[in-house]
Amino acid sequence: MPTPTKGPRLGGGPAHERLILANLATQLFEHKRITTTEAKAKRLRPLAERLVTFAKRGDLHARRRVMTVVKDKGVVHVLFTEIAPAMAERNGGYTRITKIGPRKGDNAPMAVIELVLEPVSPKQAVVKEATKATAKAAKKDAPVEDAPVEDAPVEDAPVEDAPVEDAPVEDAPADAPKDDEKA
Repeated sequence: MPTPTKGPRLGGGPAHERLILANLATQLFEHKRITTTEAKAKRLRPLAERLVTFAKRGDLHARRRVMTVVKDKGVVHVLFTEIAPAMAERNGGYTRITKIGPRKGDNAPMAVIELVLEPVSPKQAVVKEATKATAKAAKKDAPVEDAPVEDAPVEDAPVEDAPVEDAPVEDAPADAPKDDEKA
């Protein structure tokens, strides 16, 4: 459950706000686009997105959950039979808010909220996958490329080619006395 918004409610009380949003959602699904104030459009968007998600599920429980908000059975039928199949390929962002000029009478900021019914272009999906793949590849290669390479001068170290004469010979039998033990 989302946290309630701070500040004054639309219409005064919480029950009135629910009714206003339910009526706005009903009109949005009936007409596919409505003109309202920016505040109402911003408050309607999460509700409309949730209802479309329920409609995409398409089962009886989802239909009953939508019917608790949208009381018109005809609009619910349109939502489940026409709008939800059009949104099947879309993973979210079912609505679009476009700001328009202020209202003439009281200068209230107005906006158009509409359903995004255009199909998702496959090119955009491929581009998103490609950018994710390149970002993932860049993360794998980044630590190797970003490692600082120091060009420090190499110091000459003495090279030991010949074995030391005092070192014990490994080919000698283990039972044979050593030179130091004879004395």
